[in-house]
Amino acid sequence: MHSARFDGSFSGWRQVARQLLAQRIAPQEITWCEQDADDDLFARTLAPTEPPAAQAPVRVPRQLLELLEQAARYRCAERWSLLYRVLWRVCRGERNAMLAGDPDGSELHRRLKAVRREAHHLHAFLRFQPCADAEGPDFVAWHEPAHDILASASSHFAERMGQHSWLIATPHDGVYWDGQRLRHELRCPAQWQQWARAPDDRGQQLWLAYYESTFNPARLNRDVLENNLPVRFWKNLPEGPLIPQLMQRARSGEQRHGQALAVGLRAGKVIRPRAEDAATSGNAGPDRPRSPAG
Repeated sequence: MHSARFDGSFSGWRQVARQLLAQRIAPQEITWCEQDADDDLFARTLAPTEPPAAQAPVRVPRQLLELLEQAARYRCAERWSLLYRVLWRVCRGERNAMLAGDPDGSELHRRLKAVRREAHHLHAFLRFQPCADAEGPDFVAWHEPAHDILASASSHFAERMGQHSWLIATPHDGVYWDGQRLRHELRCPAQWQQWARAPDDRGQQLWLAYYESTFNPARLNRDVLENNLPVRFWKNLPEGPLIPQLMQRARSGEQRHGQALAVGLRAGKVIRPRAEDAATSGNAGPDRPRSPAG
């Protein structure tokens, strides 16, 4: 059994995978280990070597490399072994291994779909807030993605935040935009995490008041809400703690009359009809038969 160690990045995996292909080492003979993973006591560590000059260079279709790079963002125990298995089969002439109709290809495309969905969640559910530290960026955000999509998906915000500096911290990695350049750290610095977890929330009450005022209990559909806004994101949203309260109030009766209790208790304003409208209303009635001309 070969223990293939690398730095946990796709580029590091790709370099080691090329060496393994050149040495004709089959997928079932490899254990993939990121640098901080424990070594297998009985495994033989693969030393990086250049392929012999007599061997033909390994040629990989560009389309496959793009698919593998995207699928590498999917977190699971078998993340790297599937990628190498697909790579091994395609390089041996089994191009159907990268198609959805193949068992390996089907799993590959399932992971690609999950990665794209997680990138959409980042764009939809991230909430920037002002940084409480004057030495930090203008805005900070804390996010807990299920997959490694931060480096590839965060440029979305660089195009929308102008010259403002910002950072996004996660339990794993982090990105920092200084207004000119996007910096990605595979291990999120502790200072970034501290800034993101303790923002300046002085304007949060205003946002919560707005969110509560726009909530319509008559249109609440719990299944649709949780499908469009998964529960796992609620804890990191400013309005997250408010959502269960609004749902509970809707179930307690607000859903019947279609307005929040606070709205129903307001005195309101009496609007009186105009004089001409009242006169028109008073003369309204069934048409009377016209008298014959005399």
